[in-house]
Amino acid sequence: MNIEGLTSMTKIELVIPSAEVDAVTALMRSVGATGYTALGGVSGVGHHGAHGGRMLFNDHDALTLLITVVPSERAAALVAGLRPVLEGGSGVMFVSSTAVSRPEYFR
Repeated sequence: MNIEGLTSMTKIELVIPSAEVDAVTALMRSVGATGYTALGGVSGVGHHGAHGGRMLFNDHDALTLLITVVPSERAAALVAGLRPVLEGGSGVMFVSSTAVSRPEYFR
């Protein structure tokens, strides 16, 4: 993507069990991600069947969508660290190119 005034970055989105959010966000920070967005109570259907939104009595059984943006040179390390988390259970990762207007927020 080449839009004047924007800087290319890599966006990583994860849908994971809410019980794994603390470990995954710590991993994100350890490879230099300066922030993330977390959306709880995610619902959907996938290989592990249907998942409802927020659980009535136990939020840790729900899913969370985590979104972070990192400079492209940091993306490979983050993806490599996240793969073992996804291999152990349910979850999905999306990696895409994006562009940001304030790159200093992500360095």
